[in-house]
Amino acid sequence: MESDATEGDPLAEHRLTAARLAKVEAVREAGGEPYPVRFERTAFAADLHAEHGGLEPGTETGVRVAVAGRLLNTRDIGKLAFGVLQDWTGQIQLFAEAGRLGDRMEEFTSLDPGDWIGVAGEVITTRRGELSVRVEELTLLAKALRPLPEKWHGLTDVEQRYRRRYVDLVVNEEARDVLRARSATVTSLRSSLERRGFVEVETPMLHLIPGGGLARPFRTHHNALGIDMYLRIAIELHLKRLIVGGVDRVYEIGRVFRNEGVSPRHNPEFTMLELYQSLADYHDMIDLTEALVVEAAEAVAGTTEVEFAGRPLSLAAPWRRIRYVESASQATGVEWDATMPADEARARATALGIDVHPSWGAGKVISEVWEERVEPDLWEPTVVLDYPKEISPLAREHRDRPGVVERFEVIVAGRELANAFSELNDPVEQRRRFEAQVAAREAGDQEAHPMDEDFLRALEHGMPPTGGMGLGVDRLVMLLTGKESIREVILFPHLRPEG
Repeated sequence: MESDATEGDPLAEHRLTAARLAKVEAVREAGGEPYPVRFERTAFAADLHAEHGGLEPGTETGVRVAVAGRLLNTRDIGKLAFGVLQDWTGQIQLFAEAGRLGDRMEEFTSLDPGDWIGVAGEVITTRRGELSVRVEELTLLAKALRPLPEKWHGLTDVEQRYRRRYVDLVVNEEARDVLRARSATVTSLRSSLERRGFVEVETPMLHLIPGGGLARPFRTHHNALGIDMYLRIAIELHLKRLIVGGVDRVYEIGRVFRNEGVSPRHNPEFTMLELYQSLADYHDMIDLTEALVVEAAEAVAGTTEVEFAGRPLSLAAPWRRIRYVESASQATGVEWDATMPADEARARATALGIDVHPSWGAGKVISEVWEERVEPDLWEPTVVLDYPKEISPLAREHRDRPGVVERFEVIVAGRELANAFSELNDPVEQRRRFEAQVAAREAGDQEAHPMDEDFLRALEHGMPPTGGMGLGVDRLVMLLTGKESIREVILFPHLRPEG
């Protein structure tokens, strides 16, 4: 008969989960607690293998430990039983003997795959030489009511792996490795910047004006203030305010949000590193970006020679340099110039089969050509220099070249990894740039930059010459782990609702 605890519970309607619910009730009826408060662990699986991995078969160490983790499977062979316990660091075998456990042997063999347990006992090796913890004390830490998938071989449906990351991490060592690599990447970036005198800060995620980038924002409403606000699309403008305030070198690693499509390269919520250094220009940012990526590669992969999409990829510095407009000319066989008449640029793009908007100037047209005909073919890390002024409203005009700005992007494996400027610090020119962006927005460009009077006011107090750079942390992790989809490196990527 079904107990009160399971009556009406949808889990009780299914044979496998109903059996596990019954075990929960049996523990409680016997005076136990299937979900205790804590457990005192003294060792992790990896530590045990490191300290005792070379023992001869049949060794008793006399070392008593307490381990805890998820039970992946058990094997009962009568008076002996074996289990595999997995914690964050790895796996360790459990060895149970009826002669030692007595009545509690049945408790061990009745455990289900997926249960969280704690075990205390001696570190030994079996007659076959398998390093094990001999079960002397057993504690159920959390009864798993749902079974693990596919007999612990993983989720075969990729979308279900993303939706049920909590299960994916249990059964998929590769997913755990990516998580570790991501953590190591962020740690490396922080360490590298700290050694160079950068100060880490946190700036607002809710903005009155969605500035610092060219993208559609997410809009929300602040009830107490009665105003609409936007999730930030970039970190840039608040960090520049700190440069104005006298912070010499500053950075933030944080989430940004862009209301755009979901693809293997894009997630609406992603992580950026943005940094600014006073008295520097975009050449300094090239050197810094190379150093950060190389140091991260060595920290995570142990080398700058990695593999991506089945192809070798060298991240070693120095990286190749090309110029933006000239590379578009070389790729298409058509001459481009950021100062050319807009109608001429649009006609040339149309002749190449590239759709353009009648309001676009030459710079915007060239950017469409470049993204379609140049960017996909850039494999090794490439520093692409000197972007059209029209598509770079926050960058300083080039000191020698008309129509372009001192901006570069780093392209690796056909996708953008980093974006950097010699920052525009002339408030009068910045206002003109914003006004041009406002006109573009009124002409239909929903990603054009809005006017930001407070940022202009900050610039009017004086910002020193500054170099700035933004780096996509998710994309760096993808390169270092060989993952072609951004969903593999974000623990909980955005997906359409089920059903």
